[in-house]
Amino acid sequence: MTVISKEGVQKFLADNPHITTKRDIARALHITGKGRTELRHILRELESEGAIKRTAKRAYAKADTPPPTGIILFERIDEHGDLIGRSMGRDGPFGPEIAYAGIQGKRKQSEPGVGDRALCKIHDTDQGWQAKLIKKIGRAETSEMTGLYTTMRNGGGRVAPANRKDRREVVIEHNDAGGAEDGDLVVARLKPSGRGQAYGPKLAIITEIIGKSDDPKAASILAIHAHGIPVDFPDNVIAAAKTAEPAKVKREDLTQIPLITIDPPDARDHDDAVFAEKLSDGWRVIVAIADVSAYVTEGSALDREAQIRGNSTYFPDRVVPMLPEELSADACSLREKELRACMAVEMIFDTSGTKRSHRFIRGTMRSAAKLSYNEAQNAIDGLGGPGEAMLEHVLKPLWGAYAAMCIARDKRQPLDLDLPERRVELGEDGHVKAITQRERFDAHRLIEEMMIAANVCAAETLEKAKTPLIYRIHDQPSDAKIAALADFLQTLNIKWARGERPQTHRFNTLLAEAGSGEHKDVVTEMVLRSQAQAVYAPDNIGHFGLHLTKYAHFTSPIRRYSDLIVHRALIRAMQLGPDGLSDQNAARVEELAEHLSTTERRSMAAEREATDRYLAHFMADRVGAEFEGRIAGLNKAGLFIKLAETGADGFVPISKLSDEYWVHDERAQALVTRGSGRRYEMGQTVSVRLAEATPLTGGLLLEMLSKPLPKKAGSKAPTARSPRKGGKKMGKAEKHRRRKLKK
Repeated sequence: MTVISKEGVQKFLADNPHITTKRDIARALHITGKGRTELRHILRELESEGAIKRTAKRAYAKADTPPPTGIILFERIDEHGDLIGRSMGRDGPFGPEIAYAGIQGKRKQSEPGVGDRALCKIHDTDQGWQAKLIKKIGRAETSEMTGLYTTMRNGGGRVAPANRKDRREVVIEHNDAGGAEDGDLVVARLKPSGRGQAYGPKLAIITEIIGKSDDPKAASILAIHAHGIPVDFPDNVIAAAKTAEPAKVKREDLTQIPLITIDPPDARDHDDAVFAEKLSDGWRVIVAIADVSAYVTEGSALDREAQIRGNSTYFPDRVVPMLPEELSADACSLREKELRACMAVEMIFDTSGTKRSHRFIRGTMRSAAKLSYNEAQNAIDGLGGPGEAMLEHVLKPLWGAYAAMCIARDKRQPLDLDLPERRVELGEDGHVKAITQRERFDAHRLIEEMMIAANVCAAETLEKAKTPLIYRIHDQPSDAKIAALADFLQTLNIKWARGERPQTHRFNTLLAEAGSGEHKDVVTEMVLRSQAQAVYAPDNIGHFGLHLTKYAHFTSPIRRYSDLIVHRALIRAMQLGPDGLSDQNAARVEELAEHLSTTERRSMAAEREATDRYLAHFMADRVGAEFEGRIAGLNKAGLFIKLAETGADGFVPISKLSDEYWVHDERAQALVTRGSGRRYEMGQTVSVRLAEATPLTGGLLLEMLSKPLPKKAGSKAPTARSPRKGGKKMGKAEKHRRRKLKK
């Protein structure tokens, strides 16, 4: 029998991290018979001493060494913007921090985020431990939470979560309160739970006090902290922004061309300007963009911070910018009458809006005017205003070029989903004074069409030059989503052939046919749900929604780092200066694309949460009031209602609909009563009463007032045994457990 010792086993595990199970350790060390019992005792001793960790029922790893393949819990985003996790053991995360390094093999799934658990290949590299994703396992309970602190009589307090999906309420002992007072918004970190803490409320420590619950800005403060969005710029970044000077490069003089900016009335930064003129056989259009890359050079403090943030994040009460205001609202903003460095693209279109040629320019410009969308539209519509002075020589040529571009656009047939956008208007005291729908003018569409054309030019130029770039891609809908859409449309007697290849013009025909009918809203909603999410990627698959084969973001480098990468790539490809994309970053485009897709999703989630909280604040004093709404979603838990007046989303639990048995008919997108077949359908207009508004989470609980629709002619009411009020059927394991109890 081989003689073994604790030191020998510990060294073996350190030298052979790929051998983890007790059986494999015994086999590798030639341990047999009674030696296996001794090995078991040694492994238990090492585990109790903290020298090794149990990673599974019979698998072990050195405490400071992750296994070569194992489960990672991604816990946070670090100061460099990297997603960081640790190996999961039986008792929780252990070992060194591990940086996420992309997907193992071909891209087949979405990127993980904070709170995700994933099976990963783990490697020790010169940059530290890194993990390659094999498969996402699911969400894990994160160790941190944001919420509302409430004091308790016996000292200490409780924290109620600010996240609607988080069901935890944690207890804070007096010594762990960190000075928090009743009504404070806090960040709490869970204490490690011992074996005696399996039941009852979990204990936590207050790590940060982030504000007061009665602060009008609490909605965005909570979203910022919950999603880890960096707010304050480091001192060295602020200093760099204040002293930044544009790179000294050869520039073309565009100052005599009357380029103008057209933006929202409250815009603080202006990163694009436009100009058009009539040619004998078409149109000349120039789109000029702030030359941010001239100020934010690769590897600088400004660049590192911008890369971490990835993009600006917009809340009703504030903007968390990607760049300090000294740049975003000053030096890199195309202010009226002020000399500015720019990157421009000159495009030549024929009379039918087809682009014949384009060229990129690194130049200087001076904006001739700053107009809002409304001001530009009023001038074109003959209503006067500040834009009237620019009408003949600037605005009319722009609208003429736009009309030609619309001919090509209509022929191209991009997906025509012009969705309403809600706007939260705040009063001087910071509280919500109104919820409005943003008006859409031709001025908006003009700017969008010209920006899209400029983005296409950027992708075409870089692809032709074979320069690495980050595309903006949008995949076509999956087969599963198209099949679900076809099933649903069939319930409305709308034809969509099974197996039909998704095409934008086919979706547009469907939307146009539903446009004047009772099913308009629900068809629009279902078409939207069938679409994939647009992301950044180094490999091009085209942009399905825009119906374009080549597309890259070029027009907003003040607020998107992806555009800054594209600017640098153009400078490199066209030799427009020494500050182009470096070889080092050209080799990192895949990593950068994944990171920027993650930061974009993070911002979108934070913006949505903050808006929901502002809406809940606005509705809080209207509890008991009745509203008209539309069923915008449903599942086995209940109905999601979009209120017509505000666009706010509320929820009606299935248990509150009636005492009948309700079944979720996924194919028909309806909740249906067993037996009678009465139903609530997707898109149905209903009346509801506001039962509860929770500003902390942004949740609205509604009470259904409208009666369900009668049984649909020709449909079969559900008859399969299903539990009352949307519960789950009893599984095999539960049935087996109950049989054992009876015995």
